[in-house]
Amino acid sequence: MPENNHGPLIRGVARRRRHQKAAAEGERSFFRSLGIIGGLGWMIVLPMLGGLGLGRWLDGRFGSGIMWTGALLLAGLGFGCRLAWRRIHHP
Repeated sequence: MPENNHGPLIRGVARRRRHQKAAAEGERSFFRSLGIIGGLGWMIVLPMLGGLGLGRWLDGRFGSGIMWTGALLLAGLGFGCRLAWRRIHHP
């Protein structure tokens, strides 16, 4: 019995619906796009600054050089990038 493979058809219909929706709504303005980019930037920067501050405090408290600062800065960067990624793909 032949297998039904409707995947390309379904993707094509979904693509057409997206194009129709974009045509009906029009393009975003420059300033709206700039605002979205700025929001994503802050979504990445704020967790990094939080990790930096907490890491500096821990390093000062335990005298561990920059071990905590570096580790928590990278953890904040990873967390911020994940937040931005989810915001882009799951609005």
